[in-house]
Order: sequence, then C-alpha cells, then structure tokens
Amino acid sequence: MAFAPPSRTGGDSRLTDGEPKLASGVRDEDSDPVDTADGRDPAAAASVAAIFDEIAPVYDRLGSILSLGLERRWRNAVVETSGIRPGDAAIDVAAGTGKLASVLADRVGPFGRVVAVDLSPRMVERGTANTRDLVQLEFMLGDALALPFEDARFDAATIAFGLGTLPDLPGGLRELRRVVRPGGRVVCLEPTMPWPRWWGRIYHRAARRMAPLAVSVAGRREAYRRLARLVQNVPDAETLADLMRATGLVDVGHRRLGLGAVALHVGTAPKR
Repeated sequence: MAFAPPSRTGGDSRLTDGEPKLASGVRDEDSDPVDTADGRDPAAAASVAAIFDEIAPVYDRLGSILSLGLERRWRNAVVETSGIRPGDAAIDVAAGTGKLASVLADRVGPFGRVVAVDLSPRMVERGTANTRDLVQLEFMLGDALALPFEDARFDAATIAFGLGTLPDLPGGLRELRRVVRPGGRVVCLEPTMPWPRWWGRIYHRAARRMAPLAVSVAGRREAYRRLARLVQNVPDAETLADLMRATGLVDVGHRRLGLGAVALHVGTAPKR
C-alpha cells in the first residue's frame, strides 16, 4: 500500500460507460524512459523500488497515521469483496510489508495459498520477517507488469494503493485480470477525490496539511514527497472502473470508503 492524499481529480459516485481515459504513466523527471516490448520501463521501476526501499522502515506507521487508523477496516473490506474462501489461492500485488496479504492468508487458511508480490527488496524482506508463522503466505520480488505466473492461476487478485506507482496502469490491470481464473475477482483499493466537490476540496486541503506532519514523525520527508507525486497518477473512481472494463472484466463496480477518500473497485474475470 502506498498511502498519500488523493489527487484533485473529481467525479461523482456513479459508474459511467464509454471509452476509458488512460492515466498518465510514472516517469522519473530527470531521465528519458526506455520502455520494453511489454510496456515496462526499467528506469521507472528502479526509481519506484528505491523510494519504497527508503520508506520501508516507517511504512506501516506512516500508513496508520495517514489513514487515520482506518486501514485495518479497509483491508477487511478488500478481503470480503474478493470472495475468497478457505483453500483458495490469491495474489496481492504491490504488497508492501504484507498487511493485506496477511489478512488474505488468514482467510484462505493453511490449505490455501497467498503470494505477495512487491518491487522493493526491503519491503519483501520486512514482510517475510513479519509473517513467518503464516505457512500459506509467500513473498516474492516481482514486477506488477510482468507477473511470473501462468494464466488463470489464482482465485482472486488484489492491489491496494499501488496502481499509481505503475508506469503502465492499464497494463497492470491486464496482468491482474490475466492471472485470475474465470469467475475470480480483481479488487483494487485506491485513493480518490471525495464527493461532492465542496467536501473534496475541504478534505484535500486537510490531507495536504496533515501529510507533512505525518512524514516528519516518520522521518522520511523526501521519500514521501516523491511517493505522493507518484500516486497522483491514479485516475478518478469512474475512470478506473472504465479501465477495468477495458481489460475484459465484467460486473465492475465500486464503493467509497474512508469519508469518500478511497474507492474499492471489484471486477470479475468472465467465464469462458
């Protein structure tokens, strides 16, 4: 999870149809990107990994502060929405230190399997160390744009506060959709601008004032400043729903949590 105040992108809470608008990609401001054939940008990926390596020691504390203590409730909502049951297999992408993956692991039980994938070696190290008692949970260093799994491998795929860090957001959604079996669910939890607009503006100002204080407490001001710039790439809730539909997911919907500051999206991989 990459916690940061929501972007200024607005929108109401209704689902819309039509052509999706693509989110802008994450790019290092001082270098020219070199994309691979599958849309990955190695320089951007290395930059993101470096940010999370730096922020890893204070990551969980920072998340708790910036979510006003609501992150546990949000994680439970993601797991409930995923529809996974004991014995199922799930993948959590951009897993950080594995807070969400741990809840998924509790749900699938010892006869299930959860894979937590993250680009940051330090996040993977901390997550592995913190969850050694969960035999059904495996951490893996990996790229969200090229997941090392065959098609239809998992019963559900989740990502929480991670889409904004991807150089190719639609590509990341396609990968989540690819590794989920027909009938399985893709669940995304991402920041969004609260609605109506007047409340969104008030919330945005308050969040902007609170974030520097939280980061000062955590002691990673510069890393968080770069992280906050990355997550501004997350589109508004309605556009994200359109992007999920564009991957081929069906029954796409979303609801707002946390005073409207985060949106929980879900889509189902179509049955063949």
